[in-house]
Amino acid sequence: MPNYTVTVATGTQWFAGTDDYIYLTLVGSERCSERTLLDKPLYNDFERGAVDSYDVNVGEDLGEIELVKIEKKKYWMQDDWYCKYITVKTPYGDYIEFPCFRWLVDDKEVVLRDGRARLPQHEKTGVAKQHRRKELEQRQKTYRWKEWHPGFPMSIDAKAHSELPQDIQFDSEKGVDFVLNYSKAIENLYVNQFMHMFQSSWGDFADFERIFVRIKNTISEYVMEHWKEDFMFGYQYLNGCNPVVIRKCTEIPDKFPITQKIVEDSLERGLTLEEELKEGNIFIADYELLDGVTPNATDPCTLQYLAAPICLLYKNSQNKIMPIAIQLSQKPGEDNPIFLPSDDEFDWLLAKIWVRSSDFHVHQTVTHLLRTHLISEVFGIAMFRQLPAVHPVFKLLLPHIRFTIAINTKAREQLICECGLFDKANGTGGGGHVELVQRSMKTFTYKSLCFPEAIKERGMDSREELPYYFYRDDGCSVWEVVKSFVTDVVDIYYEKDETVQEDEEVQAFVKDVCSFGMQDSDSCEFPKSLQTKEQLVEYLTIVIFTASAQHAGVNFGQYDWCSWIPNSPPTMRKPPPTKKGEVDLKYIVESLPDRGRSCWHLGAVWALSQFQENELFLGMYPDEHFIEKPVKEAMVKFRKELAEVTKNIKSRNEGKKLPYYYLSPDRIPNSVAV
Repeated sequence: MPNYTVTVATGTQWFAGTDDYIYLTLVGSERCSERTLLDKPLYNDFERGAVDSYDVNVGEDLGEIELVKIEKKKYWMQDDWYCKYITVKTPYGDYIEFPCFRWLVDDKEVVLRDGRARLPQHEKTGVAKQHRRKELEQRQKTYRWKEWHPGFPMSIDAKAHSELPQDIQFDSEKGVDFVLNYSKAIENLYVNQFMHMFQSSWGDFADFERIFVRIKNTISEYVMEHWKEDFMFGYQYLNGCNPVVIRKCTEIPDKFPITQKIVEDSLERGLTLEEELKEGNIFIADYELLDGVTPNATDPCTLQYLAAPICLLYKNSQNKIMPIAIQLSQKPGEDNPIFLPSDDEFDWLLAKIWVRSSDFHVHQTVTHLLRTHLISEVFGIAMFRQLPAVHPVFKLLLPHIRFTIAINTKAREQLICECGLFDKANGTGGGGHVELVQRSMKTFTYKSLCFPEAIKERGMDSREELPYYFYRDDGCSVWEVVKSFVTDVVDIYYEKDETVQEDEEVQAFVKDVCSFGMQDSDSCEFPKSLQTKEQLVEYLTIVIFTASAQHAGVNFGQYDWCSWIPNSPPTMRKPPPTKKGEVDLKYIVESLPDRGRSCWHLGAVWALSQFQENELFLGMYPDEHFIEKPVKEAMVKFRKELAEVTKNIKSRNEGKKLPYYYLSPDRIPNSVAV
């Protein structure tokens, strides 16, 4: 009588084990085994982290094992179970791996394919084709699109984290409870006593140290000491939290009437402004996106204000980026002066503070929320809806959307919702952040997610012209390594361009992203189909890079650059000045956030800058969805190349007062999970 040995591995998460009944059926090409009870309740099988083995006896040879069915039936009360994998040893000594890595909830049946990745056009049996189709039909019922706000990318149809499918929830909901994490942050930072002091201004800049002293680190302390300096202001455009706004200026816009006479004192090379423009030494940061956005009005006791400034920057003879002119609104006029470094100290300082505050809003809502969190969720939902677990692209992308839908759902539940935590301290709270996303979507393009092209489009690609743009340098290095890895994997499964064209599932994935996720926006230019291997490689590189490196590059520096509040005010309590010579220190301090909002802000940037417990960094794939040797070899090569990038970044940073490490691969999580 043929004997099969089945090995079952249970996950290591809390509550991964179960006391329920577990049944198994082997589906072969010739026949099926009988439904076999693997464990009886309370026999201590299927405990957390356990690997249990069982014999399955059959009357006749089953033929080639095509599927494994697992069923969980309630014993006393529902007891969810996380199955990592099942290995089947055949009577002939062959071992077949069936990756699972999913939860069995309630009385549920899961049907597994063996671990070999397959394209749909390469399936040979009706059983296999039917399995793919049924899996996607079920997934499309489970992962449904929903519009959270008009004009937003589509999101998951779930009002709360607890409504999500178990497979994409956080292991512990406490780990991503924003209210709990913010409160914990505020407690750790010892700022509890200021928490409820809304409307209460600080005395002067030194007062901010009272809530800053507990969280000093190399960069944040340097920022506190040098934030007033023009060099520090300009440096942040290259290597701060939001290094994606600055662009080369080839022509001064009409709305910003800068002349040679206005800026000549700041030009060092003896060239005219026109000549400096032609030489590529003039840059611009334009916050037009904020023009007319509704400021936060959720607290009737505190008026809050926004501005839409334009800042002209100059690369001096030391290759430092320096601000040389600031206009605080988009429409020129007598009540909208152009502030200069030669102005009164407080006039110039307040103008820079307004720019930094505007940069904070664009960073949080557009650079961070929209262009990493929300777009990664779109890719994730489309992946679940259109790619079965056996598809190589599903296996490749799954680690890079880990917890993304969960963190975004939790954010919609607690953070960016009406009356959420975002309203407490941010000038764009109360709906302004929604307007910002809606506006940004009108210019959000697929190509802007392609890192090298986005850098080039802003005229920031020359290392010779801008030798200290570490965000660009490290980002390009990581992009090339990710692209090389994706190319290796694509080459294993796709022989030629026609193979891509014939893959109906990957075509459906791409179409779902554009037609549903991005709501078929005319301006987005997301592809609806892919024709070549090269296009597929670029698309998958964008998905992985955006979720990992791009998010890391704009998220984990928030603590460093925004904890010194005058350098990055989350709101302003007085309107932008309309004249020069009327500002003093008292006015500036009264413009900055009050004590309560300062503490909420501090708790937020601290919490957002922390890695997850047991974080998985780029290239770490502990769940073996791929079993093929060529893919495992590609992963080894990937990790080796990432380690080389890490080594180079570490070497460059040695001895620097302002090290840049946000795009060091050993600090880049695989996915958007915070």
